[in-house]
Amino acid sequence: MKGVRLLHYYGMLLFFAVVFSGPPVSAEPLSKIDSGERCPVCGMFVAKYPNWVTQIRDQSGKMRLFDGVKDMMAFYFAPASFGADAKTNMGEIWVKEYYGLEWLDGRKAFYVVGSDVYGPMGEEFIPFLDRAAAESFLKDHHGSQVVAFTEITAEMVESMRSQHKMKGQMMK
Repeated sequence: MKGVRLLHYYGMLLFFAVVFSGPPVSAEPLSKIDSGERCPVCGMFVAKYPNWVTQIRDQSGKMRLFDGVKDMMAFYFAPASFGADAKTNMGEIWVKEYYGLEWLDGRKAFYVVGSDVYGPMGEEFIPFLDRAAAESFLKDHHGSQVVAFTEITAEMVESMRSQHKMKGQMMK
């Protein structure tokens, strides 16, 4: 009798674990980008810029795609400004390494700021697997600094975004 109760108990634990665990969260970026997918920050079609695509999968499993690190970071710092819940818990963050175009964990990448290489929306954070590659790129492309993910601030992102807006306004 005790064995039956124990089996029932473990069965109930398994049932609740499956029911309340939510959708499975992958540990991989999307490999195929739908041509109609738009960046939630600027509205651009991200599939047009495959070398610059970045991705965030939140804890609920929802994937969001961006046309560059700059817009991804704008969303990261202020998701409510772009239609998401302010309490969105960012799960996986994926960026493409500049030279190899391989997916990297965005939190582990190093980024060059202020280089002469521009993304689809102007000045961009250029991602690299390690600091040495980023430093080499910085020298070759006149960058201003190398930063780790944790060193990127909302102010840096907004500065880049406002420069783009100013250029667009001056062109009218």
